[in-house]
Amino acid sequence: MEHLLDDRAADRDLVERLRGADDLAVSDLSDRYSARIRQLALRHVRNEEDADEVVQDVLLKVCRNIESFRGDSSLASWIYRITFNTAMSRLRAIRASRRDAELPLAAPAGSDGVRMPDIADWSSLGDDETLRSELRQKLVKALAGLPAIYRVPILLRDVHGLSTEQASEALSLNGETLKSRLHRGRMLLRGRLAEFSGGLSLRHGQLGLAN
Repeated sequence: MEHLLDDRAADRDLVERLRGADDLAVSDLSDRYSARIRQLALRHVRNEEDADEVVQDVLLKVCRNIESFRGDSSLASWIYRITFNTAMSRLRAIRASRRDAELPLAAPAGSDGVRMPDIADWSSLGDDETLRSELRQKLVKALAGLPAIYRVPILLRDVHGLSTEQASEALSLNGETLKSRLHRGRMLLRGRLAEFSGGLSLRHGQLGLAN
């Protein structure tokens, strides 16, 4: 508990120094959070070079937007959200770039000389895959509807795979409080996904809901 209080006091001091344009504050921000930002970024972009880019982007965004930090949540939680959003934006850009690189130069011509569009092969979309697709859509909607105090612990533990200790540190919570919120959030989520209770089991990476 004392460690958490010390962390919060250090974060409050860091915020004030960043707002006051302290020359050393940016360096201290980097020393304090770069490793954690990089760890979270790597879980999404899965590439060290891209993760390093995310770290730099996040640190810059934190410095530019520090005046908008109201303190409703911990500084670590705020930086986590910025990291998640930045990593997702970079991942979308990477995927879009890959799709563009993989586009064929031209579709084959039909007998009348007209270019024929590619026809998707739907044969692999069995009932199980369709159900998984429906479940993913339901999960996204159900998660979005959860209160933040339950949603964020589930995202950290069950989606991003952080340990209880890592998630507790990111949220500035003790382990028991995190476990309590995680249990309550999982119960709420199960209730909203009741129609799938007899169907597919979810593995880690698809939002494992094991206790």
